Amino acid sequence: MKYRTIGTAPGTRREVSVLALGAMLFGSRTDEQTSFAVLDRYAEAGGTFVDTSDNYAFWEDGGQGGQSEELLGRWRRSRGVGDEIVIATKLGARPLAPGTGFVDNPEGLSAKVIRESAERSRERLGVDRLDLLYAHIDDHTVPQRETVEAFAGLVAEGTVGLLGASNQAVWRVERARAIAAAAGLPGYEVLQYEHSYLRPRLDVPGDLFPDGSLGAVGPEMLGYLRAEPGLTLVAYSPLLKGAYVRPDRLPAEYDHPGTPARLAALHEVARETGATVNQVVLAFQLGGALPVVPLVGASSVAQLEESLAAVDLELSDDQRFRLDSAH
Repeated sequence: MKYRTIGTAPGTRREVSVLALGAMLFGSRTDEQTSFAVLDRYAEAGGTFVDTSDNYAFWEDGGQGGQSEELLGRWRRSRGVGDEIVIATKLGARPLAPGTGFVDNPEGLSAKVIRESAERSRERLGVDRLDLLYAHIDDHTVPQRETVEAFAGLVAEGTVGLLGASNQAVWRVERARAIAAAAGLPGYEVLQYEHSYLRPRLDVPGDLFPDGSLGAVGPEMLGYLRAEPGLTLVAYSPLLKGAYVRPDRLPAEYDHPGTPARLAALHEVARETGATVNQVVLAFQLGGALPVVPLVGASSVAQLEESLAAVDLELSDDQRFRLDSAH
């Protein structure tokens, strides 16, 4: 395994494995025995960065979530896991009532919600401090200063370490960071967005983003990362939920004229290296110029093994150039 540092302040920054493990479906669609086996293998391989959320996986049973955090808490206790495993969680998108969702009825980012939701997450995970806490989605009904100050208050108390944001417009992230900086408060340092090798269309509207996607990395986010070296991108869905090996699963926003050329370059490099296309995608992110931590899911140990092998896959400069320039 290889490692990188996330965060900048000496008291909160953490060294984490370059490959993060997503626990979204652990405790729901992925049963406890399988979830524990995947977590055990990840830790055995040197993995130290596990990702969850307080709303995972509410859609599986029509509830409000919490299953993933609860399972991670049971795994930590049964294995005697301590601070060596960095667990990141999120708040803001938990449905306020069973049978609702984060589009129509999210908990939001008020000071009250941030404090209470963070406390519940600590209880479910069985930790005194959340290593990394994200604002899962944006909340335009609450003044950003209130949100910034509430997150910073938890850091000051020592119940939260690093702060992060996900699925927000870049300008909103920068505004929140500017508010924090002006007040001398900790701000967002880790950004979690959908990011893969294929480039999506960002103009496709959705229920959460009526003007087009704010949850996927585009040129604005890439430029922001280049300009702010203290930030780290955690890339969710890097393997597009299996679409690289199952083209029928390719999301609609990736079905555009630029995709075939990038897929052709990807398969060419995979043949040259003897690696799988999934491994090339992960290696492309891991060894790039920007600080990207791929966040992979796994519903079996075999799936995890494929991703772990990508950590040691070195792409040549020529291969990277061909991958990056295909369009």
